[in-house]
Amino acid sequence: MLKKKVAMLLAAAMVAATVVGCGGGDDAKTDAPADDAKTEAPADDAADAEAPADDAADAEAPADDAADAEAPADDAADAEAPAASGEKIKVGIINNDPNESGYRTANDKDLQATFCEENGYEADFQYSKKNDEQITFAQNMLTAGVDYLLISAADTAGWDGVLKNAQDLGTSVILFDRVIDADESLYAASIVSDMEKEGQTAVEWLAGQGLDEYNIIHIQGQMGTAAQQGRTKALDEKVAAEDTWKLVVQQTGDWNADNAKQVVQSVIDSGEKFNVIYAENDDMAKGAVAALDAANISHGVGKDVIIMGFDCNKWALQELLDQKWNYDGQCNPFQGKYIDDVIKSLEAGEEIAEKTIIMDEQGFDATTITADDVENFGI
Repeated sequence: MLKKKVAMLLAAAMVAATVVGCGGGDDAKTDAPADDAKTEAPADDAADAEAPADDAADAEAPADDAADAEAPADDAADAEAPAASGEKIKVGIINNDPNESGYRTANDKDLQATFCEENGYEADFQYSKKNDEQITFAQNMLTAGVDYLLISAADTAGWDGVLKNAQDLGTSVILFDRVIDADESLYAASIVSDMEKEGQTAVEWLAGQGLDEYNIIHIQGQMGTAAQQGRTKALDEKVAAEDTWKLVVQQTGDWNADNAKQVVQSVIDSGEKFNVIYAENDDMAKGAVAALDAANISHGVGKDVIIMGFDCNKWALQELLDQKWNYDGQCNPFQGKYIDDVIKSLEAGEEIAEKTIIMDEQGFDATTITADDVENFGI
């Protein structure tokens, strides 16, 4: 917010110089919003508030003189920490649909709890699974004058225009949950999961099962998202490298249980053999299992089909504990505190300790998971 105010003041000074030289009165009005003038006013109030203390210390000193002496210090304090005066920090938060999955619901709940008025924020939350709609939300937020723009992108591409516009306006951008294809100079920080590592961990676990052959139903998430790309990449590379690994089908379920059920049902109907279902989130794994149950096909530890999911919903980890599923990869949704810490550092004019923060995550195996794991790591 400080950087943004400085940028606005510089812009106002440039406009004033232009007015003197060129007589551009209308331009001066558009570049110097009345709201900005109001934000500078509290310095005088703070000076007046300090006057009684000065009167008590020095009965001979006029109150007005004391106020004048204190005013510059108050101005400096306001410039360094505008939020300290009670002014809310304006954040625009663009996320995917909270109903998309248990992970997304937990992620949104965490952000709502963090970026609230009680914590000093004025937040605008907008949701969409469509990249173009998210970009429109972002541009509208920038026009409205948010101090920080938080983005969990529906797609990794297409964000350069938003980021450059934000930079020009002095608005800090913080990525959360998902990375995007952009130069890191265009955003202040990134608090994300390492989706490629999630995929690598899962595929390494699967390779460790020592099957004679791997006939895999691969149910992908929403195409183009960082989660889909990361969780797909490791499996694609392994299938390409190993003769005994085969993709029976590779198709998006768009994070949806019903879509995943249809994918698995179509394979069952075709009669093609399979022994692994690699679903890129828990909801799709659940839909896949529903199709297996309807066809009386066994699944889980020591059964006909290995079941793999991602996100670690509590109910999914319980499926592992009951040995009906085999593996679940963690994706940590609790990013609010990390983002809040970054904003506080920026507000204080401090260097950010880590520009990119990777959430701590792991994979769970049905043969080793405990009830405590379900309780402590389930979302």
